[in-house]
Amino acid sequence: MSDLMKVSSNPHIRSRSSTGSIMLAVVIALLPAAGFGIYNFGPGALILILVTVLSTVLTEYIFEKILGKKSTIGDYSAVVTGLLLALNLPVSAPWWIGVIGGVFAILVVKMLFGGLGQNFMNPALGARCFLLISFTSIMTNFDCDAYTGATPLAQLKSGEAVDIFRMVIGKTAGTIGETSMIAIVIGACFLILVGVIDLKIPGSYIVSFILFLGLFGGRGFDYAYISAHLAGGGLMLGAFFMATDYVTRPITVKGQYVYGILLGILTGIFRIFGASAEGVSYAIILGNLLVPLIEKVTLPTAFGKGGAKA
Repeated sequence: MSDLMKVSSNPHIRSRSSTGSIMLAVVIALLPAAGFGIYNFGPGALILILVTVLSTVLTEYIFEKILGKKSTIGDYSAVVTGLLLALNLPVSAPWWIGVIGGVFAILVVKMLFGGLGQNFMNPALGARCFLLISFTSIMTNFDCDAYTGATPLAQLKSGEAVDIFRMVIGKTAGTIGETSMIAIVIGACFLILVGVIDLKIPGSYIVSFILFLGLFGGRGFDYAYISAHLAGGGLMLGAFFMATDYVTRPITVKGQYVYGILLGILTGIFRIFGASAEGVSYAIILGNLLVPLIEKVTLPTAFGKGGAKA
C-alpha cells in the first residue's frame, strides 16, 4: 500500500524547526541590539543583561525541579525572555530589578499558566509593565554616565528638537536595547531571512502607526516627526521581536493583520494623547489580551458549516 494511503494521527505535516532552534535564532538576532547597548552604555549594561537572563533561566529550572517536571531551559525560551526584558531596562536600574523582573516573567506570567505555549501575554513585556507600575522612578530614570536628561521621545513630546541621525544609530538615552534602530533592523532581517518571522505583523504595525501619526499627530505627514517616532523608543524592538511572539500573536493570517493594525493605533494613542512619551509595551500587552477575540472573528468558516456548500 502506498504511504499516501496510511492513516495516522495529526500532525501530518511536520516542520524541521524546533522550539529550541527558533528561540536560538531569536537570541542570535538580539545580539546586535544587546552588543550595541553594551557599547553605548558600558559594562553596567552587560551586568544587567547577564543578571536578568540568569534569573529567568534559574527561575524556570528551580520551578520545574520543585514540581518534578522535565527541565525546559534547553529550549532557550527563558533566555529569550531574560534577554528581551534586559533590553527593555534602563542601564541605571539596579541589578535586583532584573532579578525581580526575571522571576515575575517566568514564574507569574509563564509557568503558573502552564509554561511555554500557555502564557496569555508576552512574559518579558508583562514583567516590564509590572516593574513600571511597581518601580516607576527607577524604570523611567535614564540618566547614566553616558547620557543625562530626557529621552528623545520625551523631548519630542515636549516640543523640543531631536537629532534623528543619533536616534537611528542609537547614540541616545533610553533602555539598553531600544536605542539603535540599525542594530534592531539587522536582527529583524536575520529572523526574516531564516523564516522565523514575516512582515505581516511588523509591517501592519508600523504602517498603521505612521498613518495614525499623520492623521492625529498634529504635524501631518512630516518626515522628520515620523522618523523620530520610528527611531525612538521601543517601537522597532516591539514590532519585530515582541509583537511577533508565536504564543501571544493570532494564528490566523487576517488576525495577524488586524493585530498589527490594532497595535499601531494603540501605540499612537498612548504616545500622542497619553501622559507618557512611550506606549509600545502597554499596546502589545493589550493586544495580547485581545488575541482570542481577534482569532474568533477572523477564523475561516469551515466548508459546509455556515458558509458556501457544494
